[in-house]
Amino acid sequence: MAITGVLPWHQATWQQLVRLANSGRMPHALLISGAHGVGKQQLAEALIARTLCAQPGEQACGQCHSCAMLASGYHPDLLRVSPEEGKRQIRIDPVREVNRFVSQTAQQGGYRVIVISPAEAMNIAAANALLKSLEEPGDKTLFILLSDVPSRTLPTIRSRCQQWPLASVPFDDCKGWLTQQLGGDEAHFWWQVSGGLPLLAVELAAPDERALRHQIHDCFEQLVRGAEPVSEAARLDRQAIDAILWYGIAWLEDLIRLGLSGEQSVLHNPDLTPLYRQAVKNGRVQDWFRLLDYAREQRRLLAVGANPNPQLVLEAWLVRWSALLRS
Repeated sequence: MAITGVLPWHQATWQQLVRLANSGRMPHALLISGAHGVGKQQLAEALIARTLCAQPGEQACGQCHSCAMLASGYHPDLLRVSPEEGKRQIRIDPVREVNRFVSQTAQQGGYRVIVISPAEAMNIAAANALLKSLEEPGDKTLFILLSDVPSRTLPTIRSRCQQWPLASVPFDDCKGWLTQQLGGDEAHFWWQVSGGLPLLAVELAAPDERALRHQIHDCFEQLVRGAEPVSEAARLDRQAIDAILWYGIAWLEDLIRLGLSGEQSVLHNPDLTPLYRQAVKNGRVQDWFRLLDYAREQRRLLAVGANPNPQLVLEAWLVRWSALLRS
C-alpha cells in the first residue's frame, strides 16, 4: 500500500519544518529518527519534494518540472544512499559518491538533497568519510538521515545533525487514519499490538502477518505445555527470524509489564493474557529481563550481519524460553 503526503500525526512537526524553510533557517543536516512504522519515511519524502520544488507552498506544488522529475523516479539534485541489495551495511564507496555530489552545483539551481537510510547502516569507514561533507556542505545542501535506532550511529554523525525524533503515536492522533485503513473494529487492537506505530499496525494486520503471529502464538503455547524447543524452531524455519524476534521481544516486554504491575491494561497484546499469566507463574521477572536482553542483542547482531546462522539463533532463544517456562 503506497502512502504519500504528510501523515495526520506529523502535521505539527511538518509545520515546524516549513517555518524553518520559509525563514531560511533550515539546518544543513537532519536526523529523523523513530521506530519502524511511525512514518518517518513519509515525512522525509514530503520534505524532499518541498525542498526540490521550484514553487513550494505548504507542500510541493506537484506541477513544476522539478516535481515532475521527482515523480518520474529521478531527480539530478537528489542522491539516495542505502545498503546495496542483499547487503546490510552502507560501505565507503557510496559515501565517496556523496562527497563528489556535494562538490557539484545543483543542476536545477536550487537545493541538493542527500538521503541516507538507514543511517545506522553506515560502517565506521563510511561514517567517517561523511563527516567532511557534514561539516562543510556548501550552500543549499540538505542532508536527511533516517534512523530506526539513532544510538547506533557514530556520535560524531549525530552531533552534526539537528535531531528530529518521532515518538509512538497516541491513538486519538491516528484513530481516523487507522480506522480508514483497517476498519473501526480492528484499529485500536492493531494500534495496541504495534506499540503505537500506525504504519506498522497496518502491516501487522495483513493476512500473512496475522498468520505468522498466530503460528508464533501456537509455538509459545506448545512450549508452555512442555514441547521440545528445537522441534518448535523447526516449525518456524521458513519464517523471517527478525519478525519472530520482534514478536518475542514485544511479548517479553508485555510479560515484564504484567509481572511488575499485575495489570492487564498495560499490555500491548491483551489477547495473549492467558499465555502471559501462565508464563509469569513459571518464571521470575529478572529472568525475563535477561531473556529480553538476549533477544534484543541477537536481533541487533542479525541486523548488522554478525550472525550467519539465524536458525541456530532461533533454536537457542527458544531453548532459553523453554527453560524459564519449566523452571
